[in-house]
Amino acid sequence: MSDVPLIALRRVTKTYGQGTTALQALQGVDLRIEAGDFVAIMGPSGSGKSTAMNMLGCLDTPTSGEYLFHGVHVETLSRDQRARLRRRFLGFVFQGFNLLARTSAQENVELPLLYRGETAKARHAAAAKALAQVGLTGWEHHTPAELSGGQQQRVAIARAIVTEPAVLLADEPTGNLDTLRSREIMDLLWALNVDHGITVLMVTHEADMAAYAKRIVRFVDGIVASDTPNLQPAGLKASAAQAAEVTETV
Repeated sequence: MSDVPLIALRRVTKTYGQGTTALQALQGVDLRIEAGDFVAIMGPSGSGKSTAMNMLGCLDTPTSGEYLFHGVHVETLSRDQRARLRRRFLGFVFQGFNLLARTSAQENVELPLLYRGETAKARHAAAAKALAQVGLTGWEHHTPAELSGGQQQRVAIARAIVTEPAVLLADEPTGNLDTLRSREIMDLLWALNVDHGITVLMVTHEADMAAYAKRIVRFVDGIVASDTPNLQPAGLKASAAQAAEVTETV
């Protein structure tokens, strides 16, 4: 374990509103995330897990406390500096896919690179690579309407990883999918974590999806109620089962 974690929240609070209407969403959160970790964040509605995720994604700032990313105090950065950090180091996956409806899978994946000002050649190559990583080679020119829900979420994940982020933040990534497609997406997130070294932070209310993570952090009433290592993550079991199938066919 490094002395300097990838991410650290120290005594972080977040208050919305003032006076008698003030809502304390976070009440002194301490959290440490190492590079290469896979963390599931769980908790009931109003527990603070979504506020914490917004904080980690540089979409919100703490009322008090410290947020360090690679040792840099994020809470002291300007809005533009936080935006640059997001573009350089973070990828986002949401429950609702958020794909452009009349735009091909390839063009959807290229979008973050377009904002960066990359050349068309560089965008095409990076998007093709990202789509291949999520198993969608051959589907580059299909629009979202021509893809299943699971395929749409794969496009969304490809868009999130096309910039080669250090951290993938996934907010209920399987919330709109059936059980089979949910497991496919979780197997993909596991592979991105284990094979490509991407740190995964995932908010979920589904225990069977959280079972893929290496750690399960539970929020209650704006604090971290528990932070438990998962010694037998489901992704590890799935990988072992796949390896056994390959061995049997050889």
